[in-house]
Amino acid sequence: MHNVIVLSGPVSVGKTEVATFVENRYGAIRLGTGELIRVSLPRNADRAAQQAAGDALDVETGGLWVASALAKMDRERPEVRDAPAIIVDSIRRIEQVDAIRAAFGTRVRVLHVHLTAPLALIEQRFRKRRRSTDPADYATVRAHPLEAAIDTLAGPADIVIEYSSRLQAGDAAARIAARLGLYGSAAGYVDVMIGGQYGSEGKGHIAAYLSPEYDLLVRVGGPNAGHSVLNEAGVKFVHHLLPSGTLVSDARLLIGPGAVLDVAGLLSEITACEVTPDRLTIDPQAMIITADHKKREEALVARIGSTGQGGGAATADRVLRGADVKLARDIAELRPFVRASGEVLDASYARGERIMLEGTQGSALSLYHGPYPHVTSRDTTVAGCLAEAGIPPGRLRRVIMVVRTYPIRVQSPKGATSGYMSRELKWAEIARRSGIPYRELLKTEKTSTTKRRRRVAEFDWQLLQRSTSLNAPTDIALTFTDYLSVSNRDARRFEQLEADTIRFIEEVETVAAAPVSLISTRFHRRSIIDRRGW
Repeated sequence: MHNVIVLSGPVSVGKTEVATFVENRYGAIRLGTGELIRVSLPRNADRAAQQAAGDALDVETGGLWVASALAKMDRERPEVRDAPAIIVDSIRRIEQVDAIRAAFGTRVRVLHVHLTAPLALIEQRFRKRRRSTDPADYATVRAHPLEAAIDTLAGPADIVIEYSSRLQAGDAAARIAARLGLYGSAAGYVDVMIGGQYGSEGKGHIAAYLSPEYDLLVRVGGPNAGHSVLNEAGVKFVHHLLPSGTLVSDARLLIGPGAVLDVAGLLSEITACEVTPDRLTIDPQAMIITADHKKREEALVARIGSTGQGGGAATADRVLRGADVKLARDIAELRPFVRASGEVLDASYARGERIMLEGTQGSALSLYHGPYPHVTSRDTTVAGCLAEAGIPPGRLRRVIMVVRTYPIRVQSPKGATSGYMSRELKWAEIARRSGIPYRELLKTEKTSTTKRRRRVAEFDWQLLQRSTSLNAPTDIALTFTDYLSVSNRDARRFEQLEADTIRFIEEVETVAAAPVSLISTRFHRRSIIDRRGW
């Protein structure tokens, strides 16, 4: 327990509304003092009896009974210790607040919030919410001495909020949360992983390896990117829309508002991974791909080797704000998973959780920064991924940029070109240099989504420098080091890599101005050499 929010204010001012909003929005745990009082009363006890019982508890304990209930919660309920706040709804004496402050000292921050409103509005709310056990009119409630003097608690309160018709529960809750820092600090919770080349850098393998360290995994992009991972049984699985850590971690999952979704494919992936609605959040504004979108991209497949999954056409329709645009909130099958991703992220920040944002494709395919028109339909850099997810730059802790030893691009259909690569090679040459059988390379090097053969080229140092300039990585993840030498597959430590590979890594660190913190030696669950200091 780190924070205690203590509410005071007149009956029917809206304390429970605000408390419930803070509970649901920020993950606080509510302590209802009225519920504590009613435990010792008959079920049908009226408000006068409840007020008298509260008076008796105050006299019997000297006002300590609320503090004692909080201390008991702290001792007996493990979830209380991790909650961002406990909200007490509510107190009637300043001695009750003083007792809470004295009981917990400096280890718990106590924020006393007094709610007030015009009397006429309070009377209107009372009539609207009146229970059968309440008096017939508000004047009778107000006649109790403590209730008549309740607004004197505004003086010593830490914050006074006029909860009038000009303010909603969420507005009051936001002001309370901001006082306690429940939105989290300005930095340090989000790590972003992006590709530094033309995609297919092995991001899924790296993301799956890192994912058990995170509480929330966020995915952006669309079904044109396939991230291959090994599940717990070591069997290959390709994620097109869910985060790559879905099968190998217990982290919660989130698909951001900038994503484009193939509904049938997403539902199939959800079923295959046995993902439940309480684990996965899909933002209501994620875009839906239709059959018409896929049809409209057939020309792009023939012209520039597009995957033809419809994401570009869907994005174009979204930009044009057409009347027939469909979002995740419009699809009945997705509704159990649909909720505002911003609220999920804010709650995660408030709990100090670790978040990994998994980008797709590669920086050289960015709509804005890649070699147009041989690009994808979105910005694939860190900045673009953050915008699609709704995460501000100030939340960033680390940027992990994944690059492979020999960059690849998809093989285009006949008559098309998928774009430029510097110093293109043949797979036979990679086989000769590495010692990996040629047939094995041909079997491996097919795209996850379209199953097309890949083109390959020499490592592009200018591209590394450009991607570094665009993304400012704090770490590099280098993949496919076995393509430098098949003997690297046997390495479990950095010093066991081939000498030429070590020299290559040192040069990557120099050009990228960032450490090569993760090194993949093969596609295997024990294939990553981890050199991180974080």
